[in-house]
Amino acid sequence: MLRTPAKHCRNCGAAVQLRLPDDGDTRPRAVCPACMTVHYDNPLNVVGTVPVWGDEGEYVLLCKRNIEPRWGKWTLPAGFMELGETTAEGASRETDEEAGAQFELGDIFTLMNVARVGQVHIYYRARLLSERFNPGHETIEARLFTEDQIPWDDIAFRTVKETLEHYFADRRRGAFGFHTFDIG
Repeated sequence: MLRTPAKHCRNCGAAVQLRLPDDGDTRPRAVCPACMTVHYDNPLNVVGTVPVWGDEGEYVLLCKRNIEPRWGKWTLPAGFMELGETTAEGASRETDEEAGAQFELGDIFTLMNVARVGQVHIYYRARLLSERFNPGHETIEARLFTEDQIPWDDIAFRTVKETLEHYFADRRRGAFGFHTFDIG
């Protein structure tokens, strides 16, 4: 499920060759035989938030997806980080774009390596400042849920489910930590 390597050089357009670069690298890379540019294929970062409402954070904001993959399933507001932004800026942008939420960004909460698809998912905790949402075109509906109301069978991605499970476990414990793990 990993992305296919580059076929053409981004610098000169020549067809690249998959081989070991001449610089001693130990992995095959897409190397341009014309200009010798080495093209690296690195993981993509997915960034988002766990936006909560209520004095004790009993409500979590979820967005119903209006795009594939997993159209119609529920997710936390998140998406691919853009060049030129920090993880916090990307998480904030995605929360604004997908939920139209007013919020205060908190600490990093989960970091998950999803090596099989070449991604790293990072979620921040966030405190909602309003119950009003103005979802963008990627979202059918943005809604608050308590733990027992979460549509667990309709959660779009395993990283979202794991993040929600950690959030509610930490909330019950009365202390929030930083969680990092691998998703197979």
